[in-house]
Amino acid sequence: MADDDPRPLTLRDVSEASGVSEMTVSRVLRNRGDVSETTRARVLEAAKTLGYVPNKIAGALASQRVNLVAVIIPSMRNMVFPEVMAGISAVLEDTDLQPVVGVTDYTPEKEERVLYEMLSWRPSGVIIAGIEHSEASKAMLKSSGIPVVEIMDTDGTPIDTAVGISHRRAGREMAKAILRAGYQKIGFLGTKMPLDYRARKRFEGFTEALAKGGVEVLEQEFYSGGSALAKGREMTQTILEREPELDFLYYSNDMIGAGGLLHLLDQGRKIPSEIGLAGFNGVELLQGLPRKLATMDACRTEIGTKAAEIIAARVDNPDASFEKIIELTPKIAYGDTLRH
Repeated sequence: MADDDPRPLTLRDVSEASGVSEMTVSRVLRNRGDVSETTRARVLEAAKTLGYVPNKIAGALASQRVNLVAVIIPSMRNMVFPEVMAGISAVLEDTDLQPVVGVTDYTPEKEERVLYEMLSWRPSGVIIAGIEHSEASKAMLKSSGIPVVEIMDTDGTPIDTAVGISHRRAGREMAKAILRAGYQKIGFLGTKMPLDYRARKRFEGFTEALAKGGVEVLEQEFYSGGSALAKGREMTQTILEREPELDFLYYSNDMIGAGGLLHLLDQGRKIPSEIGLAGFNGVELLQGLPRKLATMDACRTEIGTKAAEIIAARVDNPDASFEKIIELTPKIAYGDTLRH
């Protein structure tokens, strides 16, 4: 099949690609009957390459879609995605569509499994976090025949539609603000970034803008696992023990940034005159801190709202026009920790 063929994949497509009968393909995909391991492997590989997902809706409903929107996100443990979900739910509650959530834990393998299971129920649309996916996930999304909206990020080429911010631009804008404020000895604290693509892009944009200003990141501290205040305290203590002369700390998210702020206040450091700091995400819960942390809003609720509006409009009218990429513009909140 051509990449731009809108026809839904069938058992025949898998049969032709694997060189076995449709009945054998059906047995393999339903895990029924006596099929050799060699044949089974060949069929599964063909289905995965094509992006074929079996239809779990039986009988008269088999050719239809259900009024569900698959929402696939990496985590519910941090404070980012509940706000995205609030935006999605606010729009869909006025339609016949209902969101159903799957969580990937930032792993491509789990994203494949969640996507496969959700698409097998033939939802009316997919909203999925991120713009980087495995080849198998891309194949499934391209072959689904339904509206797909990739959210949170616009630094890349979407499969169908993307709504989000440019994380590279976000990193560059924060770096420019830090340099304008006169800080020169800068440390970065954040998540280990092999699979956190958005954090990595912000870091790339950040270092790029610093380099244009003749400044380099002097020290870095990375962690794995969920974001937490205690982790931010620990990381801040560690990086300042290694490089006591740092005058600004840029955190990849607000939660560890808040932990860093509490550590610095405990140490009696003068903020922002002696040392400044900033996070990312604009988490409202942290407004109750002794000082307001400088941050950048990631437009989370608006992203959810616009993604759901696209799905609802295209389900209602498959021929509706839409923008391929909707890039939102986050703003810096200087708070009390970044000279302005």
